[in-house]
Amino acid sequence: MSAQHTPPEGPLIAMPALTPTALRRAVSQIIPADLPRFNEHLAEAAENAAAQSSIAPLRTFLLYWGMTIAIQRHPARAARLREMEDAAQSAPTFDAARPALAEIRAIMDTAEREVNTTR
Repeated sequence: MSAQHTPPEGPLIAMPALTPTALRRAVSQIIPADLPRFNEHLAEAAENAAAQSSIAPLRTFLLYWGMTIAIQRHPARAARLREMEDAAQSAPTFDAARPALAEIRAIMDTAEREVNTTR
């Protein structure tokens, strides 16, 4: 009989500061497959910020990746989010999807609180 792998309960890493360097380090530690996407998104945000003479694209980039890390640093949370996304997507009606959508919102709210404590 083989033991089933269960994700750890606590975070894999501390919540990083909302800076490109700190977020890149976190991505490379816990979701290294997303590093190319991170780098592409950062380059795109920098280009958009320059074109718009605004920091808004960079701010959006930092918040997006902060939320991503806040979720992914907790393996059980990340797994539950994927499970609820699948449940919502496969629900036959919107009413049937409501419980999954409510849990997704709760996960996102928790992640947002963690991001806001790093500002």
